[in-house]
Amino acid sequence: MVNFPVIDLGKLDGEGRSFTMELIKDACENWGFFELVNHGVSYELMDTVERMTKEHYKKCMEQKFKEMVATKGLENAQSEINNVDWESTFFLRHLPISNITEIPDLDDSYRDVMRKFANEIENLAEQMLDLFCENLDLEKGYLKRVFYGTNGPTFGTKVSSYPPCPKPELVKGLRAHTDAGGIILLFQDDKVSGLQLLKDGEWIDVPPMKHSIVINLGDQLEVITNGKYKSIEHRVIAQADGNRMSIASFYNPGSDALIYPAPELLEKEKEKNTTYPKFVFEDYMKLYAGLKFQAKEPRFEAMKAMGNATKLAPISTA
Repeated sequence: MVNFPVIDLGKLDGEGRSFTMELIKDACENWGFFELVNHGVSYELMDTVERMTKEHYKKCMEQKFKEMVATKGLENAQSEINNVDWESTFFLRHLPISNITEIPDLDDSYRDVMRKFANEIENLAEQMLDLFCENLDLEKGYLKRVFYGTNGPTFGTKVSSYPPCPKPELVKGLRAHTDAGGIILLFQDDKVSGLQLLKDGEWIDVPPMKHSIVINLGDQLEVITNGKYKSIEHRVIAQADGNRMSIASFYNPGSDALIYPAPELLEKEKEKNTTYPKFVFEDYMKLYAGLKFQAKEPRFEAMKAMGNATKLAPISTA
């Protein structure tokens, strides 16, 4: 039985720092997923976000989801369904320009709480990127600068509910995929499970844990680290009982950010040939949109084949 990595970020200050950094390093290199406790995001705020999110689903989303299920005939499925997910979602964009005032049916108090939550998650994302730099022996701030592009990073939150499913053996909550972006920070239900990752050919549960934040790495970090860190295939299993909440925040490169393996890592590893392509993030996302639920390797190969002619420019360290 493997132990899913759980890391106490509160131990970064003090004698436990080197051990904690080693745990983060191992999780990034061997798992692509880990769970944070004592991460600095207000527990009181997390409780409020959870309460309001579940209230919003009951008030504004539940009936729409039931209508979707009826329209697609999901409850009467007789064989496995591979073209739809058993989830109810909406998406909040925070950066570069927020759309939170444009999302219908959100109470003003819920909008305010989600703004505060996004701000704390953004800070945690940037802290984690700097910790990754430290472990990779990259200059502090390197990853944030790569992500910045012209107008700063892209940052948004997918708010999902996975209601009880009468036929969980036939329909997934969310089909298996890797995430396209940078670093993903997940606040998930602490009572209803369902999230799984693929490790060494086996599906492993990501354990629900009160007030934790689950971190997973996206395709862009795999490219920038030249495969030292890897994005990991994961899925959500639908459950017969319980409505699982999932609030996943995606801290991604800006649309025009140029993504390629960090030269310092290539030099250190004495690699003359890089496995990974260079590309503009927006171009990768356009490709990903149609290939999300397929393997990532052909996406990387496709970006190579596109022969992006953009010349590499050094990342400013000023």
